[in-house]
Amino acid sequence: MKKEQKLIFRLLPLLIAAVIAALLPQMIRNEYYMTIACQILIYLIAVCGLNFITGMTGQMNLGTAGIFCLGAYTSALLTTRLGISPWLAMLAVIAMGLIIGFGLGYPSLRLKGVYLSLTTIAFGEIVRQLVNNMTNVTGGAQGVRQIPFYNLFGFEINTRVRMYYFLLVGVVLFGFISWRIIHSKWGRVFFAVRDNIDAIDACGISSASVKIIAFTLAAVFGTIAGALYAHYSSYINPSTFVLNLSVSFVVMVMIGGSGTLMGPILGAVIVSMLPEFLRFLGNYYQITYYVLVLLCTIFIPGGICNLSVFKKGQSVEKPATPKNRGKE
Repeated sequence: MKKEQKLIFRLLPLLIAAVIAALLPQMIRNEYYMTIACQILIYLIAVCGLNFITGMTGQMNLGTAGIFCLGAYTSALLTTRLGISPWLAMLAVIAMGLIIGFGLGYPSLRLKGVYLSLTTIAFGEIVRQLVNNMTNVTGGAQGVRQIPFYNLFGFEINTRVRMYYFLLVGVVLFGFISWRIIHSKWGRVFFAVRDNIDAIDACGISSASVKIIAFTLAAVFGTIAGALYAHYSSYINPSTFVLNLSVSFVVMVMIGGSGTLMGPILGAVIVSMLPEFLRFLGNYYQITYYVLVLLCTIFIPGGICNLSVFKKGQSVEKPATPKNRGKE
């Protein structure tokens, strides 16, 4: 298969998804479903970041809810208490992501497996308890209200449809960044850390630096997603940023397919929409949802996008050998 055909096969699902996403507001008039669509787009950015550390380098991170929370509260407090523009607050949000990335990256140098998972869980819970108890600063359980909307040259993004298209542009931007990283030398190094970390060190590449970079990318994506969530909902409180949110992010990466760009997109859509489709089951919808997740974990451990039928166009060309040299 020629390189052009492989590229088309790889990009075709993304192009189809982009067209459907662009036409979605014209097909859906229900405000509730538009709210879910905006939420999915926000989660997509966070999951694309989580894919770097959990999907590509194999380091389990169950503290994404804490990262998401710090991004949301950083932007919300700067804009409501100090009157700073949401765009200027975004710079502080990115700085917060860098700090979190280095802070969580260094423990990963000595911890792995279940111990790293417990560390990231503790981080998320500490953040939630802090914002819940620092009443004078964060508002405690009452949260932060009247968070301003984003404003583009006097055009206020204050409706669901406007926010949807604004978030869609953000998803395309961060999706492109993710695609470039996945298919760059950094992406190959991330995969190598996951698959054979001893070989990385033997090649003279610092696996410690690679892990810190992956954590930092995940944290920056997560804090930006949190800031977008705060200005989208215009109200946040600590009850949103629970451990279950971190687990949902990991499930999105796992079901969609780790280490791919389409995987987090597909996983975020499925995990966000599946509970809505199961509402008719009443009190049994949650157990049905988790049973489906369990079955997917057992029978599709690599995720949907890592199935052979989806990777057919991404196979590496075989080198020329005496048997196939004459066929080329």
